[in-house]
Formats: sequence, structure tokens, C-alpha cells
Amino acid sequence: MSLSLLQPGFKAPDFQAKTQTGQDLKLSQFLGQKIALYFYPKDDTPGCTKQACNLRDNYTALLKNNIQVIGVSIDSADSHQKFITKYNLPFPLITDSDQAIVQLYHVWGEKNNYGKKYMGTHRVTYLIDEQGIIQHVFPKVQTENHAEQILQAALAPKP
Repeated sequence: MSLSLLQPGFKAPDFQAKTQTGQDLKLSQFLGQKIALYFYPKDDTPGCTKQACNLRDNYTALLKNNIQVIGVSIDSADSHQKFITKYNLPFPLITDSDQAIVQLYHVWGEKNNYGKKYMGTHRVTYLIDEQGIIQHVFPKVQTENHAEQILQAALAPKP
């Protein structure tokens, strides 16, 4: 992956977008708590489902550590709502159909699947601290272990 991802220490770009219910969500409304802002390719696909279910299963532990989870993909609100209902996901999914947020966070780029090249969303998570600063970037997400990755980074002593 040759993306130029945002780096730790940078201020996370603020945005306003709609959730699966059509509600406005603004990143800056979460100042004072950490955010696991996770970008994923597509609702209800194998890797994305494993990742979402791992975050769901560990959601209480994440919340106990003051970490809010927000998912972002270019899927429609209707697709997000079906995905949330099917897997009982307790966190919001943002609709980014115009690709503004995936571009803002540098996770939109060329992908290669079985020799076929196409543009799409890369699976990347940004851990953002209470002041809105990127604390950690996960360019290699372990879909079945992602909550543990996030918790380890969030709880690691700051240098």
C-alpha cells in the first residue's frame, strides 16, 4: 500500500457527516474522549464483518477506556443500517458516499485484488486522543484482533 497516511502527532481533520440513521455526526463533538476512527472497504464482507464483530464484542472494554468507535465507509446509510442490524453493532457507521472523508484521511487509493486494479478504501484505523490529535495509526489491521490492537496502543505509556 503506497498511501501517505496522516501521522501521529497531527491534528485529526474535523468533519461532519451523516450516520446510518441520518443523524449529523461531527468528529469534534468527541473531544475529551479517544476515538477509534476506522475505515473499511465494504459492509457485510468477510474481513469487514470480522473487524466490526471484534469491535462489537470488545465495545464495553473500549468504552471503559474512554474510546469511542466510529466506522467509515463509502456505503449508503441503508447498507450501514442493514449491517448494524444484522450484526447488532453498537457504534455509529458514517456514510461517505462522496469520498470526502476517505480522501481527507488519505485512505482512498489504488487496490489490487487478484490482479485487478481499482480505486477503493483501504482498511486503516486512526486512534485519536482526547485533544483531537492522532495518537496511533493502524495501516495493518488485524480484523479478528482489532480491539486488542487499539487498547494496547491507547494504554501504552506516552514517550
